[in-house]
Amino acid sequence: MSKGHGILDTIFDQLSPVHPDGHKFIAIAAAVTLLFFFLYPPLGWVCAGVTAWVVYFFRDPQRVTPLRPGLVVSGADGRISGIEKVVPPAEMGMGSEPRVRISTFLSVFDVHINRAPVAGRIVRSVYIPGTFVNAALDKASEDNERRLIVIETPTDGEVGVVQIAGLVARRIVTFVETGDTVGVGQRFGLIRFGSRVDVYLPPGKTALVSVGQRAIAGETVFADLQSVEPEREARRA
Repeated sequence: MSKGHGILDTIFDQLSPVHPDGHKFIAIAAAVTLLFFFLYPPLGWVCAGVTAWVVYFFRDPQRVTPLRPGLVVSGADGRISGIEKVVPPAEMGMGSEPRVRISTFLSVFDVHINRAPVAGRIVRSVYIPGTFVNAALDKASEDNERRLIVIETPTDGEVGVVQIAGLVARRIVTFVETGDTVGVGQRFGLIRFGSRVDVYLPPGKTALVSVGQRAIAGETVFADLQSVEPEREARRA
């Protein structure tokens, strides 16, 4: 190993900073842990494990985002649970023409910081209250609490992204508003404790990923809006 990068450097490279939104939850978990260590140490150790998980949940690692025009990147970490051609929700104002929707399911162990799939201007941002069924279910896109965002790109039309709360998730956080300009891969929100993120491509555009594939927010390329490459086929191995 080179002198410029030792074992400690390798260890620290694996650590991620914690997003500020998680500080209060970590503080609460730590306070409860200290209380139970004082009252009943065995339960204190359990709480210590929960506190460590809360720190892990709110991690916010850096990402390397491809910047070539036309690329659509994943808005979330997780497993791609569905790729379907559907009519976007009416609240998004994206018309009645079917579009490819790529759904990414986030477990409680995935990074929950959401990133913009494309660069552009946010032309619509709509919050819809709802239920909290399992986010992996198809009906979650219509029944669950969600935030719908439409990003208008400079040259490739509109791309929609929907944050959907899940069975455990109870809070959708969005850092941007209508009229804001975002860069591709920019952090735009998070969903606390399990969820799903849907990305709607412009009409006629196809996905370059497959169901079951792991996605990394800000890095995994979902589509190329300036290419005529057909939808990719894949197999499990």
